[in-house]
Amino acid sequence: MLIKKIEELKNSEIKNIIDKRIQEFKSFKNKSNEEWFKELCFCILTANFTAEGGIKIQKEIGDGFLTLSREELEEKLKNLGHRFYRKRAEYIVLARKFKNIKDIVESFENEKIAREFLVRNIKGIGYKEASHFLRNVGYDDIAIIDRHILRELYENNYIDEIPKTLNRKKYLKIENILRDIGEEVDLKLSELDLYIWYLRTGKVLK
Repeated sequence: MLIKKIEELKNSEIKNIIDKRIQEFKSFKNKSNEEWFKELCFCILTANFTAEGGIKIQKEIGDGFLTLSREELEEKLKNLGHRFYRKRAEYIVLARKFKNIKDIVESFENEKIAREFLVRNIKGIGYKEASHFLRNVGYDDIAIIDRHILRELYENNYIDEIPKTLNRKKYLKIENILRDIGEEVDLKLSELDLYIWYLRTGKVLK
């Protein structure tokens, strides 16, 4: 059923919207360390929060991710409605030691190795957030496994249950299931995520 729904979407106007969004991600290859860092901050913010909320905050704060004090960031995040404004401000300030994040990521052989570095070294970044960041800056072969993706896989009998937490082993196992689905419908993981997200939410975000 999931395969059929995705194939139908590939033959609809949604394909053009998703293709355009993927090209936007690819354009990050030409952007600066500062732009990559702001995208990393967006992914730190979206953990246990909404993508829409993260997008709104990212637009409002902009270069402030690079310059505001922790106290100023806390105040901004609080006023913009983030649930975990103290922790997220702390994580963003700590992440500033990796302001050259583009150079760091591009030094690795592939996105999977880069993801391991991000998860090990940046507080507030787990496999989902690291995958989200890497997809948003133009990488293809990693999956963003969130509640929407898990629910779709569960309802279509690809997984037996929706795990309460995802450790590395579970994450990579489910990522391989998604990779198999992607091969069946001729989509990269970066594209497949947007198709499934649309199926669950009716939206194409980032």
